[in-house]
Amino acid sequence: MNRNTRRARAIAIAQAKPDAKLTALHYLMLAAGATAASIAVLLSHFI
Repeated sequence: MNRNTRRARAIAIAQAKPDAKLTALHYLMLAAGATAASIAVLLSHFI
């Protein structure tokens, strides 16, 4: 498999519909990050 074929396949995979479980995990991580950030901001105000 040459480089162009591999690149075309990578682009196709990237453009393909993302796996639902992966998407859910992605949003869960985003939510966890946002929660941690807001807790850190709240704590810094109280300290």
